Amino acid sequence: MKPYMKVSLAALAIGVGVWVGSVYSNTAIGAGTSQPGTADDPVVTKSYVDQLIQKALGGGVSTGSGNSSSNNSGSTGTGNSGSTGGDTSLPPLVSGASDAVEIVTVKPGQQLIGKSGAEFIVRSGKAVIVSEGTNGVADLTDGIDLTNGQAAPTNHLLSFPRDGRGITVLEGNKYSLTVMVRGGYTLK
Repeated sequence: MKPYMKVSLAALAIGVGVWVGSVYSNTAIGAGTSQPGTADDPVVTKSYVDQLIQKALGGGVSTGSGNSSSNNSGSTGTGNSGSTGGDTSLPPLVSGASDAVEIVTVKPGQQLIGKSGAEFIVRSGKAVIVSEGTNGVADLTDGIDLTNGQAAPTNHLLSFPRDGRGITVLEGNKYSLTVMVRGGYTLK
């Protein structure tokens, strides 16, 4: 092959390579034509997405504390109970407060009664189940039903399917209970 043919073919090969490369380059650029941060491709923050999710779920931004106290003999946790027992001095319930976990101290002689759907975890102390009737409280950790008078194990998730069921300090015990509560409750 003559030298000028070699040079011509080399130039042609380089030209074709440049042309093919530019076609593929334009195709790749065309796939993402919008710039980040524009109306076509907005950049959003996690807090913005969280706010949109809260609005979509029907709740607002939860800003209230989880517990309200009244001046009578007991206190009522907000949770998801829907009512405050007719006491109009309490603030309205925050819709997102049912997910908040509260730490409640139950003194000997007091009863911690859960609203429907409440969950308790006894962190310290000796607790027993308080229930009216044959059905009791679901121990979700062991998958058993705890009935009235049975010991409530520590560090077990207890679910209260109906109002009127709860826990109290074991009779004769002088130490208080420390309980993590999610949902509505009444401390009597």
